[in-house]
Amino acid sequence: MPTRKELKLYQSLPLEIKIAKTQVRILEWAKEFGIDGIYVSFSGGKDSTVLLHLVRDMFPKTEAVFVDTGLEYPEVREFARSFENVTVLRPKMNFAKVIQTYGYPMISKEIARRLQYARKAVAEGRQENHGDYRKLCGLATDKSGNRSRYNCEKYKPLLDVPIYFGSECCTVMKKKPLKQYVKKTGKLSITATMACESLLREEHWLRHGCNAFDAKRPMSQPMSFWTEQDVLKYIKINNLKIASVYGDVVPKNRQLAFDCFSCDEALCTTGCNRTGCVFCGFGAHLERGENRFQRLKRTHPKLYQYCIFGGAYDSDGLWKPDKNGLGMGHVFDALNRIYGDDFIRYE
Repeated sequence: MPTRKELKLYQSLPLEIKIAKTQVRILEWAKEFGIDGIYVSFSGGKDSTVLLHLVRDMFPKTEAVFVDTGLEYPEVREFARSFENVTVLRPKMNFAKVIQTYGYPMISKEIARRLQYARKAVAEGRQENHGDYRKLCGLATDKSGNRSRYNCEKYKPLLDVPIYFGSECCTVMKKKPLKQYVKKTGKLSITATMACESLLREEHWLRHGCNAFDAKRPMSQPMSFWTEQDVLKYIKINNLKIASVYGDVVPKNRQLAFDCFSCDEALCTTGCNRTGCVFCGFGAHLERGENRFQRLKRTHPKLYQYCIFGGAYDSDGLWKPDKNGLGMGHVFDALNRIYGDDFIRYE
């Protein structure tokens, strides 16, 4: 099995070597399942735009599949639909209904999932030996008896607020439509996910590497060992068009010239850094400067209004979206009362 040491080594490789290794992984996937048996999972974001460019440079007729969740920036949706040979899927449940059913997506998928299942364990009186509850209490240990790296007692207070947190939005709105598509067509996906994005994605790479031939649901992630800077550099070098909401890719010190592979200057976008789902709260507390919600207020005020306002307590005393909006401002206020006024800024 791959190791974290190997992952760090791969992540430190020059971009030209990463490109070559990624091309090999794509070729392996295509040889295993055939050109007509694979597709690119295309979100319209910059990472999957790079992946689509890499794949179609090798196999021009490869299908792309875009899941139109209704949560994308309008510019990203328009950009994704502008490509040829793109199949559009839609989820059966909208975002408000997902929140009402499973909870708000806050902090991270890992933390939201632990809160979701720990809360259920507490309600059923079986929290004492429940893994997620123990992690929230800081009591989980690894195989050697040492403190688990997954302990997260900082977030235990969220078990007591009248707001449910959950991690099911991506599963319901993206993975489920894609799973149904795979069942219908028999095709297998190539995705642009990277191990640096989360512990869950790192763990997936450690179990399967880039090509998960042996997984229950085989999946190729040929860019797993790339970093954000690799993606930006690839876009700049190849002069790729990306969704307009990102703005331009420029050196952080804009006085420096960009010199392809030899340039070590960090790059950034002049617009959004990440797009994804417009209303997603995962990772928002880590953003410095103008965060995604403050930017949304400036660039897409109608979407901001729907996101922040509305919401009401239901008959069980739980805060949930209503016909007037998602009510996420109230959720942010609850988090800020616990973790400080600037934990998630939205005004």
